[in-house]
Amino acid sequence: MNPKRIGITGILLILIAILFVYPMDIYISKPGGAYDLTPLVDVENGDENDVGTFSLMTISLSKATAASYVYAQFSDQRKILPAKQVRRSGESETEYNVRQKRLMSDSQYNAITVAFDRADIPIDVTFDGVSVMSVLEDSAADGILEAGDKILVVDGVQLKESGQFADIISRKLKDDEVSLSLKRKDDEKNVIVKLKEIPDGDGRVGLGVQFLEDRTLTTEPEVTMHTSNIGGPSAGLMFTLEIMNRLIDEDLTKGYNIAGTGEMLEDGTVGRIGGADFKVIAASRKGVEIFFAPDDEIPKEVLDKNPGLQTNYEEAKAMAKKIGTKMKIVPVKTIDDALDYLEKQEPK
Repeated sequence: MNPKRIGITGILLILIAILFVYPMDIYISKPGGAYDLTPLVDVENGDENDVGTFSLMTISLSKATAASYVYAQFSDQRKILPAKQVRRSGESETEYNVRQKRLMSDSQYNAITVAFDRADIPIDVTFDGVSVMSVLEDSAADGILEAGDKILVVDGVQLKESGQFADIISRKLKDDEVSLSLKRKDDEKNVIVKLKEIPDGDGRVGLGVQFLEDRTLTTEPEVTMHTSNIGGPSAGLMFTLEIMNRLIDEDLTKGYNIAGTGEMLEDGTVGRIGGADFKVIAASRKGVEIFFAPDDEIPKEVLDKNPGLQTNYEEAKAMAKKIGTKMKIVPVKTIDDALDYLEKQEPK
């Protein structure tokens, strides 16, 4: 082959790679899917004779390429999100993924506790170590601990109580060594960390990690979730409804195909999430008939800084009107709002 032609071909391949493959530090979101929760939630010996369905909603989020960035500029079903709107300051991709998995885990925890509370069934909660969410650069733990590590023992003390980890570390001084036993994925490790001042920590001494306490729920009947490939907190409301539907004999769906979105907080409040408008698109495509959207309250000071900001319900309602769907958009502030709405529906 002509060397000149080979050179031109190589340049073209490089340009194509830059346009369609090379990732930018920008994200693009688009409508995801609607997933029936029946195969994703198991409640031991739970009621499975329900006619309708509860579905969780997702959005698709990916790094932009030059080509997808240009396309997104002209599509009303794409949103361009700067990295700072997706990842926290200083947060790596790994730490972001760990945080999303933890948010999903917490949403499941809250869904189970709220569902069992509304069904008047007791549960047992125990504390079980702490999970490392992020490690500060140049901190004592940098290069030793990783996001996703689960610390179980500190200086020979098993972590079994809330606040125990922070209390032990807070009593340490600069240059003190701390022995940690932890689980990293499927491996167990023992490490020693020499404490030093936390970067930008106003002279405080510590490991230099952000962490969250782990809690273990024991329920009767046992609840198992199959959501390893889904992250974030937005399925909390729908998890709660699905679990309740298995715990009681009544069919909460009344035969309807129901979807929705919203974080489930410990007190039963439905929290604000991102992408409510795109989830309406995905739900409409799947033939959903009723869609629950958080009716969140936006503080005045936030509205002053962001005059065009809408509640999740307003976003969902506007998109439903735009695409001309017959799907009913229902505002909910709490799990009880959703339950009250369903109770008033005539069976399909």
